[in-house]
Amino acid sequence: MNPQRQFIVGTSGYSFDDWVGTFYPPGTQKRDMFALYAQTFACVEINYTYYRLPTARTIAAIDRKSPDGFLFWVKANQETTHKGNRTVAAEFLDALAPMRESGKLAGVLLQFPQSFHRTIATRKYLAGAVADLAAVPLAVEFRHCSWQSPETLAGLRERNVMLVVPDVPDIASLFHCPPTATTGTGYVRLHSRDASKWYASGADRYDYEYSDEELAELAREWTELDEPADKVFAFFNNCHAGQAADNAEAFRRIVESL
Repeated sequence: MNPQRQFIVGTSGYSFDDWVGTFYPPGTQKRDMFALYAQTFACVEINYTYYRLPTARTIAAIDRKSPDGFLFWVKANQETTHKGNRTVAAEFLDALAPMRESGKLAGVLLQFPQSFHRTIATRKYLAGAVADLAAVPLAVEFRHCSWQSPETLAGLRERNVMLVVPDVPDIASLFHCPPTATTGTGYVRLHSRDASKWYASGADRYDYEYSDEELAELAREWTELDEPADKVFAFFNNCHAGQAADNAEAFRRIVESL
């Protein structure tokens, strides 16, 4: 256990219309959301980069709007994680240059789909994708249970890549892992615990509100993590109707009280 462990808490994205009137004041415009978000949280996951490749101009604009000390995790593009195409890595890295230069890029998140099973071919692909992006800190999130093995953790440790521990429903085929850190930094993403909605369409998968008891249990487990991780990133992806922001604030209060 590390009593000095720092928790850096935020949400997976910030620009949601249904956060207006819940997390954001009524009448908030999209252009004002990030400034309001940054008044409460010191980090965020940028998700639009999964859907389309970023440009240095757009990344620089986001960077300029952020306060000193703010941190970004940028989600890898779907070409890399979902389509088996490694050719976009150089363009992706070049676009992140403004955040790398400002010191605000915490890293790149590679979230692989549940269809990405652990095989010889996918292990080779993962090693190549990690090598392509090795110029920046990396975190990998698995969704399929086949990656639950000591060899997976050993491979990430060898490459100094963070394991993302996903908080997901109790479905046997999903990747489950107790609090674990493969580098000096832990990373947890909280999605939902509602198995009945996990395979629903659209945002319904993430329509879940964590209870204070669930958050307290998670905080205790991560606080008591018996590994030399100096800090832990915790991102809430249950973004329906501002639940992520509410849970993130509650989680931060809990870990600060321990």
